[in-house]
Amino acid sequence: MSKAYWVATYRSISNPDAFAAYAKLSGPAITTAGGRILARGMPSQVYEAGLEQRTVLIEFDSVEQAKAAHDSPAYQEAMALLGDGAVRDIRIVEGL
Repeated sequence: MSKAYWVATYRSISNPDAFAAYAKLSGPAITTAGGRILARGMPSQVYEAGLEQRTVLIEFDSVEQAKAAHDSPAYQEAMALLGDGAVRDIRIVEGL
């Protein structure tokens, strides 16, 4: 079974307080579900059409585990705190 990677990019964060509340719950929800946060923050360098936006990379043992983490009650509770405080894109990609 291949590893899976959850890639989140934040186009904007309009409510820093909501983002902080989300971050307080989302990290533990993800790690409890088996995720390993590999990188997070602003890019060190961008190329081509790259955008200067916060990016988070999380490794899971499988696509199914990544999807279950996202859909878990604990992560959904964090999402409720974020509300419309950020515009972001989340992708789950299967490893090679």
